[in-house]
Amino acid sequence: MSSLEEPLGIESLPKLSIGRLQRCASAGYRPKIDEAEVDKCLIESRDCSSSSNCKEEYAWGRHRRDGFHMDSLKFKSSCICRSQMAFFSDSGHLQDHKSSSSCDEVGLRDLTYKFFRGLPKFVKIVEVGPRDGLQNESNTVPTSIKIEFIQKLVSCGFSVVEATSFVSPKWVPQLADAKDVMEGIRNIEGVRLPVLTPNMKGFEAAVAAGAKEVAIFASASEAFSRSNINCSIEDSLARYHDVTQAAKKHSMRIRGYVSCVVGCPVEGSVSPSKVAYVARELYNMGCYEISLADTIGVGTPGTVIPMLEAVMSVVPADKLAVHFHDTYGQSLPNILVSLQMGISTVDSSVAGLGGCPYAKGASGNVATEDVVYFLHGLGIKTSVDLNKLLAAGDFICKHLGRRSGSKTAVALGKVTADASKI
Repeated sequence: MSSLEEPLGIESLPKLSIGRLQRCASAGYRPKIDEAEVDKCLIESRDCSSSSNCKEEYAWGRHRRDGFHMDSLKFKSSCICRSQMAFFSDSGHLQDHKSSSSCDEVGLRDLTYKFFRGLPKFVKIVEVGPRDGLQNESNTVPTSIKIEFIQKLVSCGFSVVEATSFVSPKWVPQLADAKDVMEGIRNIEGVRLPVLTPNMKGFEAAVAAGAKEVAIFASASEAFSRSNINCSIEDSLARYHDVTQAAKKHSMRIRGYVSCVVGCPVEGSVSPSKVAYVARELYNMGCYEISLADTIGVGTPGTVIPMLEAVMSVVPADKLAVHFHDTYGQSLPNILVSLQMGISTVDSSVAGLGGCPYAKGASGNVATEDVVYFLHGLGIKTSVDLNKLLAAGDFICKHLGRRSGSKTAVALGKVTADASKI
């Protein structure tokens, strides 16, 4: 990959000075200043040196049992250091602070590191393209193409690729060849290939086909549960209890999904407490990981944060994953706040494939290429080879006869095309 194609990491951020920031800032977008507070800060700063004793701290204030509070993101300032502070004049405009030159070189970069310091060093990406990505396709994808697609994804370095689903062909005809797909990938090693099983019939078919890991899904929305799997939430949980017990007897791993964690196409907004209840039930059944899915892609950081707070009060953060659809282009911001809150597993679909047959208006999943580029730009490792991933996305898009839904794939495709003309 050329230098033009490499994402910029935090270490590549320019050494912006306060003066540069002042020149670039728009007066129309400056925050309102509490002059009394500023005066207080100025007074306190007189006794403050630029030593390491002066600390500013960003911290998540988690109220696990009491729900989410608007002050969850707290700025705690024990002191205003001359070497890290841009002061405001009476007019509210930023003024250069005539102190040491280290302010220009270190101040903003230090704040940047503080903001990103809670991010994980490694994020596991669960590739769901072969199942969640293809299930909504109206034109049947040949089994041989699905098998080759999975093989290409495995070569990218994923540790988990969701292979298919053992559901009724009547409801999801695209995945009617699940048995044949499993036969075609049974010799693949070094990667987990879970399959979705909505009931005992599907589970038994998956076991017969050689599946070693299964996934179950329940909705946090009563209306969606009835429209998607034709039963109530409680009935679905009872059904999945039988599946998990059977899976344990076969020593099979079980992954759980909770759908409609932010909004439902029928009910509208979904209460975080409902999401927490379903997630806890699946976790208690024995699911090693619970993926929280914004099925219709309506979530924003403002709605994702309280949902995660509620769920993390009953399920450990390291047992959770996030699964965002990109209907409103909010997936990457949602992933960022999820990472900051302790999540380190992200579901995504190559080329942004996907959608739910029973969720009207739901667009595709967040594109894996975009997630990988985003994470690598933050200095977070993923084990995924972006070049091979781009090739896998191009492969399936050509067979589907469509352009990739990944902005990263489209942009890097243009870079490559332009470079070939030179």
